[in-house]
Amino acid sequence: VEATPKIYTYEVVNEYHHDPRSFCQGLLYTENDTLYESAGLYGESNIREVELSTGKVRQSTNLPSQDFAEGLAFHNGKMIQLTWRQGKGYIYDKKTLSKMREFNTGLRDGWGLTNEAEDSAELIATDSGSTLYYLDADTLKVKREVPVTDDGRVVTWVNELEWINGEIWANLWQTDCIARIDPKSGVVQGWVMLQSLTQQHRARRDNPGMDVLNCIAYDKQEDRIFVTGKKWNRLYEVKVKETSNDQASLATARRQCIPRNRRGE
Repeated sequence: VEATPKIYTYEVVNEYHHDPRSFCQGLLYTENDTLYESAGLYGESNIREVELSTGKVRQSTNLPSQDFAEGLAFHNGKMIQLTWRQGKGYIYDKKTLSKMREFNTGLRDGWGLTNEAEDSAELIATDSGSTLYYLDADTLKVKREVPVTDDGRVVTWVNELEWINGEIWANLWQTDCIARIDPKSGVVQGWVMLQSLTQQHRARRDNPGMDVLNCIAYDKQEDRIFVTGKKWNRLYEVKVKETSNDQASLATARRQCIPRNRRGE
């Protein structure tokens, strides 16, 4: 029997500038006020190093125009990036962002990517469906699969990923929710409800090009969580806190957070 997921809300601790031209598909915090971001869209995709405090892009590397950048992970001094609607990805030197080589996961698609630690033996990827794919960190081929579920119901459109304190946190495409997933079982242990964050951001009326909520980063040393969206002009540091866990709240969370069986990205 699956445990009942907890429901979480948030408070904004800090706001930072985020490049409104960046269609955020992957986000990492490493150290020293530094973020790495994978920005998508055909003809606009790149990997970039960003100064957290100012949002300034320190350096970037463009992808070929036929590639649409997706999830991003840091592994043993290298940045690993997926691309959309194909199994192809790229490996970059972390310091220079120079492209080292291509790889192919064998998956039909590339969406989210994360790992437990920079020297982990596995990375975890998603492909627009409801499965966590565990990849061998050396070959980047699939070793095993774990379905994502809530009370036995399949949770699809599992998108951008971040490993936080023993859980996989995942954006669900076209929702304002983050699923907190048990890495071993794939069971959703909690729902982080960010609907009001999106609403308040939109209400400012200074970000006309904003798209959906997407991208989570975690500063392990300072225990800070950052979220933003595709072409959002702000990045938010948020503190997550448990809220009401009655049946009505859980039913609302499931209705708002578990996507219908449609495809996209």
